[in-house]
Order: sequence, then C-alpha cells, then structure tokens
Amino acid sequence: QVQLVESGGGLVQPGGSLRLSCAASGSITSIYAMGWHRQAPGKQRELVAAITSSGSTNYADSVKGRFTISRDNAKKTVYLQMDSLKPEDTAVYYCNVDLREERRKIPTSVWGQGTQVTVSS
Repeated sequence: QVQLVESGGGLVQPGGSLRLSCAASGSITSIYAMGWHRQAPGKQRELVAAITSSGSTNYADSVKGRFTISRDNAKKTVYLQMDSLKPEDTAVYYCNVDLREERRKIPTSVWGQGTQVTVSS
C-alpha cells in the first residue's frame, strides 16, 4: 500500500537546473531516511544523496556543491535540487525511503518508479 510518486524530471541544457520531488503515501508510521539514486544506461545504480531522520546528509562526490537534498516531514516528501547540471548527470533517478508501516515491526525500504533526467544541448 505504501507508494512513492516521483516528479520533476525532464530535459535541460548543460548548466541548467531541475528539482525532483518524491512523495510517500500510505500507512506510514515512521520515516528513517530518504534518498536518491541514479542509473545511467550500461552503468550500476549509484547513490546520489541521502538525508536521515536527524537531518544529516551525504552526497556522491560527483554532485557535491551542485545538488541539495531536503525534506518536508509534514508532506512526507523529499526533494533534490540539481544545479549546474552536466551531461554526465543524465540518468534515471530513483527515490528511496526507509520507513516503518503501520502494524508492522520491521522497517522496509521502498523505491519509486524512477524519473528521467536528460542533460543535453
């Protein structure tokens, strides 16, 4: 029943910006961490950015200084602000949330459907 809905992807020119959003819905008791991964064609999926329940963040070296992850606890939504985009940022971006569902004792990890980001002139 828990679902993640991603939005905000698209086509931008190098140096442009995009903001991705990921909203969690369903019977959620707690959210422990939220993050973004990406996967380019022919490459492994990699962590882009993550934020914990305490507000701690971490980023891949390739996006430090350009991307910013944030959250809205009331809306159960995580954002990824992407600035100074480069062609190598082109990938499918996946939202990931570690959470606990109502009436369940064990946390689970939920993935979004993915949103395409293309950086090209």
